[in-house]
Amino acid sequence: MKMLMAIALGGACGALARHKVGSFAMHWLGLGFPYGTLTVNVTGSFLLGLLAGGLAFRFSLPLEARAFLLVGFCGSFTTFSAFALDFAHLTTRGNLMLGGIYVAVSVAGAILAMFAGLAVMRAIFA
Repeated sequence: MKMLMAIALGGACGALARHKVGSFAMHWLGLGFPYGTLTVNVTGSFLLGLLAGGLAFRFSLPLEARAFLLVGFCGSFTTFSAFALDFAHLTTRGNLMLGGIYVAVSVAGAILAMFAGLAVMRAIFA
């Protein structure tokens, strides 16, 4: 039961953080492109890389704390279901090129951010 509560609490925190970061990105960068979701997916991947790297190279946390951070918080903060919906909106409006760019930047950005997070923690703690 403690594990489920940790995941649920982490999920609630991640969802709130996702909303705030996404709203800030849309306000700052505009509404003509899904900047909010893109920002959340790339920063969430970087954060997940930092957390995974920190846990692998330096820190030891109880399973519930790991579940809170990795499954709950990061799982609800990064939103690839919203990514898929944004892609559908772009392409159904005839923006095939913009949709393709969005997919490429989202996937490449998230993967690069994950490796960057791991590299930061490896450089600090390994």
